[in-house]
Amino acid sequence: QERLVVSGGGVVQSGGSLRLSCAATEFTDFTFSEEMMGWVRQAAGTQCELVARISSRGSTYYADSAKARFTISRDNVKNTMYLQMNNLKPEDTAVYYCTAFDGITAVQAMCTYARGQETQVTVSS
Repeated sequence: QERLVVSGGGVVQSGGSLRLSCAATEFTDFTFSEEMMGWVRQAAGTQCELVARISSRGSTYYADSAKARFTISRDNVKNTMYLQMNNLKPEDTAVYYCTAFDGITAVQAMCTYARGQETQVTVSS
């Protein structure tokens, strides 16, 4: 009973692109269109970190590592969020999680909280 279904990860060469999707399901226990949503990621041996987030109205925020390369967007009719990732680098290799931002959960805890709503991105050099 997945709350959010994530797809689009994979293996890509450095400089390549991937598009991640995150879709609400019948088991989503919040109103997708009303929530700030975003992507966090965790590479092996590192802490969970913010990639990008988008408000219910479409205002966006990017981590410095994602600026100018990644674009976050959402379609509130389809209850789906996207992350277009261009010019990928080996350091982008991580498990990417889709999550709602509740204003309470610390970013460092979000990867654990969002377990099951994830996809692996591997960028080879």
